[in-house]
Amino acid sequence: MRQLTSLDMQFLALESDRQVGHVGGLAILDASTAPRGEVGCEEIRTLLRERLPLLPPFRWRLAEVPLGLDYPYWIDDEEFDLDYHVRELALPRPGSDAQLAAQVARIISRPLDRKRPLWELYVIDGLKSGNTAVLTKIHHALIDGMSGAEIMGLLLDLSADGRKPEELPDPVDVGQLPDNGRGRPGSAEMLARGLMGVPRYPLRMIRSLPKAVPHIEDTPFGVLPGAGTIGKATDRAASLVFRGRSPRPPRSGLAAPRTSFNKRITPHRRFSFGQMSLEEVKEVKNAFGSTVNDVVVTISAGAVRRWLIAHDELPDEPLVAQVPVSVRTEDQAGTYGNRILLMSAPLFTNIADPVERLAAHHEALSDMKERHKALPAELLQDANHFIPPAVFSRAAQLTFRLASSRPGRPTWNLVISNVPGPQFPLYMAGAELVANYPVSVITDGMGLNITVMSYRGHMDFGLVADRDQMPDLPKVLDWLHDELDSLRKAAGL
Repeated sequence: MRQLTSLDMQFLALESDRQVGHVGGLAILDASTAPRGEVGCEEIRTLLRERLPLLPPFRWRLAEVPLGLDYPYWIDDEEFDLDYHVRELALPRPGSDAQLAAQVARIISRPLDRKRPLWELYVIDGLKSGNTAVLTKIHHALIDGMSGAEIMGLLLDLSADGRKPEELPDPVDVGQLPDNGRGRPGSAEMLARGLMGVPRYPLRMIRSLPKAVPHIEDTPFGVLPGAGTIGKATDRAASLVFRGRSPRPPRSGLAAPRTSFNKRITPHRRFSFGQMSLEEVKEVKNAFGSTVNDVVVTISAGAVRRWLIAHDELPDEPLVAQVPVSVRTEDQAGTYGNRILLMSAPLFTNIADPVERLAAHHEALSDMKERHKALPAELLQDANHFIPPAVFSRAAQLTFRLASSRPGRPTWNLVISNVPGPQFPLYMAGAELVANYPVSVITDGMGLNITVMSYRGHMDFGLVADRDQMPDLPKVLDWLHDELDSLRKAAGL
């Protein structure tokens, strides 16, 4: 048994009949490199059976504490059924990218079954390219971006020959509680665990107060009335008590304008994916003295700007992007769960010139990095400790509703995430990985997610949006390429 943290629980709490809390990836495989020249469900199942001892989250299912007295636990599923989790389907002819994107959108719109381990994998045949697609879908309560990359690393190999059993790494200790030897815990045992956890509520809250309250505006709970006033007052008090204390980093002062993708979302999604050259992005980066991430954010801002102009709703001020930042340390590798901060950065959709926009993002993202260094690594988890588990889900859902429906402005407009990846070829079940497109999550008030992962000389973009709010999402992908071309032309490339 392994108890969820408050941050893990937050990703469960956000789920509703319209919101889902899982993330995933769309891997494109060249089956011609596989031993039999093809990759199907049976090959993927064989790979998973071999690697399951290294992937404990794939066997974990939720065990709720009665009355919600404490956070749930992950327990091993004694009735684990691999065939349930690995599924196969085929696209009708011609098997275009648009058909694949539509199929992915339908799959990710459906919630995972909480009575089983919270993941699914789909092997998709019939692609026009002749390749095979593998769509993974795993709940964010189990993994964040870095731990998700660790899982993919255990499923991928450096050659088509795979790895011999003796070449596989040893299973990592994930901090499980001792087994009582009786198998699945009963309701009485879970109730007892919940009751034993009740005295820990005030202790967790007291320990979290000094670090979390001064920075409450940097958490999702910053939307609550009075949060900013409380944070500033606490910071001033701490400065008086602890003379010589390092000052709190200045707030970004960002205020997100409202757009049509900052409303309550529907249960349905749109997905769009595509590649661009990492080398071309690096050439732009070098020409203007910026970073790869600066370029990614700048072309994303330009593409969103074009969408806003097309829909006659371009604000005069910049949008605000949520930028997930990992705070996972090396000694926390293999521990799964969530260790992230959610940073805010301006998205200068109000700047028409792409070169000026790139310079503005370079400065703003440098400032964001400085704020990140000054924030406590466990800020989100500490902030969650102010809410007893019994009412945690309701409080988290209220926060999401406030973010999308409060008068004036949302907290963030969209998510932009850039994940560096390996620059050498990888293989799954002997098939060469051609691309790995991220598939992420949207929420009420934040109906657009742009995530990119670099791999082997290219950048793989995965865009997710609400189906009704952005029916023309593929245009945004096209405009990303146009924006990169504009920067290259300005640089004389």
